[in-house]
Amino acid sequence: MRYASIFMIVILSLSALSIPIFADTAPAPPTAALITTSIDKTSYTLGDTIVISGQVQSVVVGTPLVIQIFDPNNSLVQVAQIDVSQDGKYTDTIKAVGPYWKLNGAYTVKVQYGPPNVTAQDTFTFQSTPTTTSDAFQLKDPSSQQTFNVNYTIVGGTVKTMTIDTQSLSVIVSINSTSDGTITLQLPRALIDSKTNSGQDDAFIILIDGAEVKPQSESANNDFRNITVQFLQGDQDIEIIGTQIIPEFGPIAALVLAIAIVSIIAVSAKTGLRFMPKY
Repeated sequence: MRYASIFMIVILSLSALSIPIFADTAPAPPTAALITTSIDKTSYTLGDTIVISGQVQSVVVGTPLVIQIFDPNNSLVQVAQIDVSQDGKYTDTIKAVGPYWKLNGAYTVKVQYGPPNVTAQDTFTFQSTPTTTSDAFQLKDPSSQQTFNVNYTIVGGTVKTMTIDTQSLSVIVSINSTSDGTITLQLPRALIDSKTNSGQDDAFIILIDGAEVKPQSESANNDFRNITVQFLQGDQDIEIIGTQIIPEFGPIAALVLAIAIVSIIAVSAKTGLRFMPKY
């Protein structure tokens, strides 16, 4: 009987051990990335500035962060080492210029901090030649109703609009500059000109966002003044200031003035009115 009791205890113990124990287990929280990285835009052209930023989870004092950029053939085009701030954040700017920025296509930014496994990457598209646009903008003076075609060629951006400022004797060209570039303008002399007191051609005053700049090149003929101006990415307004802009009396105003003069002469002849003193 004693052995039977012992046998039953052993059986019950084994049964208890074989019963699975179910416990409420919450899913493990996602682990934070050891390092992150991002870039400020998805596409760039030659001369653009690439802003790279991110954060590392654990900062090791004295350990630099390595940034590498690879072209579509996975060839290294640029490398940099920067320090990470105490809070783990980092930012760096890289200019897309140099002999290795040649291929168009998808480029890869890789960052590494300390061990080889602490890496992250991002991609962007790159065009080695900035887009060139040639077109004509029809500029209309609201006062005289005259219209002028201003031919232009812009590299590294687009022309949004052109306006006439008769008060400052200027033409304002508003652009969207996607990269550093140039714009060449063919300005009709009938629209705007710059002359010295002796009647010779004088240089235009050129302002970009209020700061005076010198033109890259200038040329002229009897009908047009041609200027080429360099601008930087982010520039918005290019103002060309001359000494004269649009004749005060346009074709419509001149016609009205002529009709008025003829009418005055006709009235004076019919009524005998005199507009000049008789001596």
